[in-house]
Amino acid sequence: MFVERLWRSVKHEDLYAKGYGSPAELQQGLTEYFVDYNSVRSHQSLDYSTPDEVYRSGQGGGAHIIDKYRLKNEPQEELNEQEGQRLSAA
Repeated sequence: MFVERLWRSVKHEDLYAKGYGSPAELQQGLTEYFVDYNSVRSHQSLDYSTPDEVYRSGQGGGAHIIDKYRLKNEPQEELNEQEGQRLSAA
């Protein structure tokens, strides 16, 4: 759900509003948008912190990633759906 909300924000707050005329303008504009989105803009879901602040503080908990597709040469232990790696999503 996070990705859908992010994409909606990008489209409505940047892409549609600015109507970039070239790929170079698009790249520059999106770079500026994401710097603002991650470093300047506070997010309600992050207790009004920026994503960069949460990432640097180590308080975010990271994403819950379950590796269901191990390589053949890795040990095949039982996979519990509630277990998984807690890794940073960034």
